[in-house]
Amino acid sequence: MYKHILVTVAYDEGHDASPSLRVARALADAGAQISLIHVMDPPPSFAISYLPDGWRDEMHDAIEADLTTLAGDWENTAVHVTEGDAAQQILDVAQMQGVDCIVIASHRPGTQGLFLGSTATKVVSRTQCAVHVVRRAT
Repeated sequence: MYKHILVTVAYDEGHDASPSLRVARALADAGAQISLIHVMDPPPSFAISYLPDGWRDEMHDAIEADLTTLAGDWENTAVHVTEGDAAQQILDVAQMQGVDCIVIASHRPGTQGLFLGSTATKVVSRTQCAVHVVRRAT
């Protein structure tokens, strides 16, 4: 169905990327490119002075290695590790890479999610390509 799928991967507590990866496999055309993305949250400004030198590079490298492992045996894959606003980074990478479908996980929103909006909601409302939202168990 799709030639280039971007799969978002979060590392928050209790999150399992395998449902999103299964959906991406089911939606992918033969020979499709599958890209995995994780957006690192910037640290709070008060904490930066307490972090060891090189922490950002070490975290980036560890996440990149994990995404590569998650990609597993797919033949045509890429991984992206960025930092900043998650929704905007996902949208920017999708546009720059010519993605035709984004697979993103979402949990059932609580009160905070309803007022502030979630990353999935922002991506769905702003993207120019198809989006498949994978419902996470609550």
